[in-house]
Amino acid sequence: MKLLLNNLSRLLTGAVFVFSGFVKGVDPWGTAYKLEDYFMVYGMEWANGYALFLSILLCAVEFAIGAALLFNLRMQLTAWLLLLMMSFFTLLTFYDALYDPVPDCGCFGDAIKLSNWATFYKNLILMAPTVWIFCNRNKFSPFLNPKRQTITTLAFLIGFSAFSYYYSMHLPLIDFREWKLGNKMTANETADDRVYVIYQNKVSGDRQEYLSPDFPWNDSIWMSQWEFVDQRIEKDQDELIHNLMAEDANGNDFTDLILQSPGILVVVAPDLTTASDRGMKRIAAVEKSSIELAIPLVVLTSNLPEEAEQLINQYGMHTDTFFADDIVLKTMIRSNPGLMLFYNGYVAGKWHYNDFPDENKLQRIIENMPERYPD
Repeated sequence: MKLLLNNLSRLLTGAVFVFSGFVKGVDPWGTAYKLEDYFMVYGMEWANGYALFLSILLCAVEFAIGAALLFNLRMQLTAWLLLLMMSFFTLLTFYDALYDPVPDCGCFGDAIKLSNWATFYKNLILMAPTVWIFCNRNKFSPFLNPKRQTITTLAFLIGFSAFSYYYSMHLPLIDFREWKLGNKMTANETADDRVYVIYQNKVSGDRQEYLSPDFPWNDSIWMSQWEFVDQRIEKDQDELIHNLMAEDANGNDFTDLILQSPGILVVVAPDLTTASDRGMKRIAAVEKSSIELAIPLVVLTSNLPEEAEQLINQYGMHTDTFFADDIVLKTMIRSNPGLMLFYNGYVAGKWHYNDFPDENKLQRIIENMPERYPD
């Protein structure tokens, strides 16, 4: 029985840690931004410069602990690390649940969103197998000798660190956010809305919901017994909810014009003052390609208009600039600057500055847009 509990605790906890480390590790900037939120709450803005390093380290350690549990590696050391990590994050998430300093702790990145209380309860449940593993840390039978266990554990740690670092220099391997490639970000204007009407029985108080006009409106007896109390509208469309509001320097809203354009390149730069110099030089080259291909290019940033104009002019660019919240821009793309292509509401292209397309590739993508993203 004890052997069964040992293995169940080890495998369950290991699987959760591997999953949690992986979904954050494929998007290390997302975890870095979450760490910056915590640094701001606790008055540690000085640590923002270390956020990405800490993000990669945290994801790699979490993944390595999970892998060590799954493969029964260095269980005495692993049990200590597991207990320390779970104790720290259980206390942290309890504080988050009580005072809500950061609405989402990001324990599963953008893959699974949990409330702070749900996160705390999850950690509380995991504490049971964690304590069991710790109390029985000397009773696990490894498959490998100590030297090979150490080498294998370090391989998981170093290998996943390299994996996560790579995706900090490119777009995430898996995009869990609403702005992922192929998603439609605007409503289908030709779609019909469904209206549901709710009637209540005057005697019993029971309620019935009907799809309008499929209810017995022409039955006089029924109508005398039931009365209309409410209605709801269900939109028959695949519109995605987002918080983007792109404004010009005068405060005019250009969001729909940009998203619904029949082909437009959007440079997304959350902060031009910290944007990659290499990336901005590549944007200048993309602007020349956009002119050759007769497709408009605009810049979307959170900087002040005067500051943005000055920074953009440094790279010899001449393009319209619009302004939006930096948090939304960081959600749109994990690159500063990044490049997105919109076509009739669809996210038709998305690139990190290390992977910007050349003119020939961009031309092929533009030519295929009408077929790939029909109206």
